[in-house]
Amino acid sequence: MSSSAFTTRALSYGSSTTMPHHMMTVDVEDYYHAAALAQAISPAQWQDWPSHVEANTDVLLQMFADAEIKATFFILGWVAEQYPSIVRRIAEQGHEIACHGFSHQLIYSQSPETFRQESARAKNVIEQIAAKPVIGYRAASYSITEKSLWALDILAELGFCWDSSIFPIHHDRYGMPGMPCEPYEIRTGKGNHLIEFPLTTSAVLGSRIPVSGGGYFRQFPYWLFKRLFMKAASEHRGAQMFYIHPWEIDPGQPHVKGLSVLSQFRHYRNLDCCQQRLQQMLSDFEFGTVEEAYHQLH
Repeated sequence: MSSSAFTTRALSYGSSTTMPHHMMTVDVEDYYHAAALAQAISPAQWQDWPSHVEANTDVLLQMFADAEIKATFFILGWVAEQYPSIVRRIAEQGHEIACHGFSHQLIYSQSPETFRQESARAKNVIEQIAAKPVIGYRAASYSITEKSLWALDILAELGFCWDSSIFPIHHDRYGMPGMPCEPYEIRTGKGNHLIEFPLTTSAVLGSRIPVSGGGYFRQFPYWLFKRLFMKAASEHRGAQMFYIHPWEIDPGQPHVKGLSVLSQFRHYRNLDCCQQRLQQMLSDFEFGTVEEAYHQLH
């Protein structure tokens, strides 16, 4: 498939009979960073709200340690600057460190120069704290869309090697329907290269249904999510992508007023059972890092 801004090339995993585990990823941000709350809490107000990100991330770290898995943590640059100790703990426990941008703003709402400055700042601060290179990126709210394809060149120029921001679905805030559902190489019009790891989807009645985690993991009954995730794994060769936010296992977070009904539904529904569901997910499937899958791709 091609677009005016880039072309794609399909990739395959190595000939080894051992396929990579599914990819467990965490978008390390606090509840007040979530897009659903942006209408009520501006970045200038973030410091006014009690932070839960360290405690919630520590819970996830313990869950992964108990399950004996390593995950990929996409860390928000703002969080890294404010709470560097959580970055160090993630790195010390052997998990992969990746970048989630700096200020959790939708890329297509930013200018290219602002995006470049913020992405460089986030990458640099995370690398300094973790004391290791950061080559993976995920945009806030998967906001690399047809309106922000220019961001791909900037990411490559900053030294990122792979991305997980393009969601091959229809959505009111993000998505590029028709894009590949398995990992692929992107070559931009400027000749830059990135490996793209799309979010997991499954074909249902001719449409692509998101079954990659996050709000979809909380909204669907667990038995249905599990069945669709297994179906996706049978439809697409190789590792499937799962994601979770630390705030999604925190039913005790403050309840923000002034939200639309849709935003309240998206953010708060089933927070009280998400940790239990995640525990079941860790039991039902084998997980590893994006780095593992990246190194097995041709």
